[in-house]
Amino acid sequence: MRNAGTSRYAPEGEPSLAAPRPRPAGRAKPAWYAPTTVGVDLAGVLLPLATVHWAIGRPNPLLTAAVATAGWLALRGAHRRYAHRGLAESRGLLAALHDWALLVGLLAVLRVLFDEGSPPLTSLLALLPALLLTAATGALLHRHLTAERRRAHALRRVLLVGEPPGADEVAARLAAGTDHPYVVVGVVPVGDGSPAFGVPVCGRLPATDADAEHPDGAVVLEAATRLRADLVLAVPGAHLCGERLRRVGWALQDAGLPLTVSCGLTDVAPRRLAVGAAAGLGLLHLDPPTRGGGALVAKAALDRVGAALGLLLLSPLFALVAVAVRLDSRGPALYRQHRVGRHGVPFTMWKFRTMVPGAERLRPELDEANEAHGGPLFKLRRDPRVTRVGRLLRRSSLDELPQLVNVLTGNMSLVGPRPPLPDEVAQYTPAEARRLRMRPGMTGLWQVGGRSDLSWDEGIALDLSYTDNWSLTQDLDILARTARAVTGGRGAY
Repeated sequence: MRNAGTSRYAPEGEPSLAAPRPRPAGRAKPAWYAPTTVGVDLAGVLLPLATVHWAIGRPNPLLTAAVATAGWLALRGAHRRYAHRGLAESRGLLAALHDWALLVGLLAVLRVLFDEGSPPLTSLLALLPALLLTAATGALLHRHLTAERRRAHALRRVLLVGEPPGADEVAARLAAGTDHPYVVVGVVPVGDGSPAFGVPVCGRLPATDADAEHPDGAVVLEAATRLRADLVLAVPGAHLCGERLRRVGWALQDAGLPLTVSCGLTDVAPRRLAVGAAAGLGLLHLDPPTRGGGALVAKAALDRVGAALGLLLLSPLFALVAVAVRLDSRGPALYRQHRVGRHGVPFTMWKFRTMVPGAERLRPELDEANEAHGGPLFKLRRDPRVTRVGRLLRRSSLDELPQLVNVLTGNMSLVGPRPPLPDEVAQYTPAEARRLRMRPGMTGLWQVGGRSDLSWDEGIALDLSYTDNWSLTQDLDILARTARAVTGGRGAY
């Protein structure tokens, strides 16, 4: 996914590599993350539950609330929600919902066992603040951590080891993102090649492991020690694999330094990966994408119910927008366009009209001003064909609302890849055509990742990532993030 912020290899102002350096300030996550999370979890159950039970006259309200609080903290702790490494690494909404559901189930069992007679619905409502406060705290901490990493704080220093082609690709991907903790501070190339990127070379391993006086492990360990690296990231290749990589791992683990190995797979959700072993071999299992079953049935149900409710609740807004479009310029309020759906089946997509009538006929005159970054897309930040009301509708994404009809009829989904035009699909490569395996969506990773600011390649990469790693929980996360993306208006023109 496309990341906001600037690329990075190492924090600005890194000292010379010639001598051991002190640990830079701000490398660790802020120390207040853990106590804040624990404190919010504790207060979110203890205070509301004790208050409600006291208000309805239940005996021992404080004891009841204390037991529920202990269960909540124990569940969260058992799932390592307070572990330093995992704190603030994600927004935590789904984790909070999962833990809260377990807490409700646990308390329901205890209620039966000890014949606790409080009204079930009242107790359930008293537990809701725990879910809301924990989810909100997780989102705020994640946002704070992301901002810290854009300022080159809270990072883990990484030493790369591998042959230049593979190591270059890993270094480039890590440098392009600011949503992860890894910053490359040096590289130990294998063989005679040189890194293509500006990563400091801190040693070199021969193409073959034949130097008895300077074994691989010692070279890597010396470089990692000199750079004060937090971990070594190995990129296996023809000259770094099997027994040779194993000996490097021995040298690092004996010194207490972790070794991470890049498997070569990209844009694969962690839930699809599983580690195993057979005959002494470390194996990485990759599950196929979800293409059927109950999850897709649930997605279809969410689409239809959501679209029906949206059309019902937003019908007054539809009428106001339609009147505004008609008063602003001549022509119909709605605009229909042919798009390509799942498995390449064409359909008619509906939108509120944002351009003057006959805008498509004026397109050839504007081709030279196209601002799209590669590919067959046409984007123009100040398109003269867009009406005054149209600019407002695009900025607020209100022009997309009629697509709820497409969702209700099954041509589109609430969340999915961007609905492509037929002339775009005609130029697809076999890899790009994979995005047609899912129904196009009103929103998606492209919507929360920058919309029109994305290049063609970035948009395709996001759609392919969604298609291959789709899950219902990801859809819910994207829907939640869409509201913020629409409010900010980034990339909407």
